[in-house]
Amino acid sequence: MKILFVAIAVFGPMIAESVLSARHERELLAAGAREPGGDVYKLMRFAYPGAFLLVLAEGIWRAAPPAPAFWAGAFVFAAAKALKYWAIAHLGVRWTFRVLVPPQSSRVVSGPYRWLRHPNYIAVAGELSGAALMSGARVTGPVATLGFVVLMVLRVKIEERALMRT
Repeated sequence: MKILFVAIAVFGPMIAESVLSARHERELLAAGAREPGGDVYKLMRFAYPGAFLLVLAEGIWRAAPPAPAFWAGAFVFAAAKALKYWAIAHLGVRWTFRVLVPPQSSRVVSGPYRWLRHPNYIAVAGELSGAALMSGARVTGPVATLGFVVLMVLRVKIEERALMRT
């Protein structure tokens, strides 16, 4: 039952975020936004849901984690989602799964961006960690999180380069 809760908590918002991202992408492209070369988006779009599927699979295999680990994971996951949605609120239409830079754009420095350069990626690491704790995924959780962090580091380099050109 806990794994079903985790699956809904993970994939429900992921679907909603995908719809929002697609809408923002259409608006940005219509406004003349450009996508920098070398992005790892094509890999990320499979790795992100894949990481959660691996975590859930291990959770099913291991059975439910102890209640304290589950609730700690739920807290981490909820805090990560709150940070992510705070970042999305401050990026507005500029938040997408892809790196799209509109003409004459400038770096966002309000909300969580006042203190963190890439709060969305910190949130994603928190989502993965929280889901792993809730699922009891002691192996795939850390491996999937670390693997996705590597992709996010590559992605940040692309974003930083793109933002320097604006």
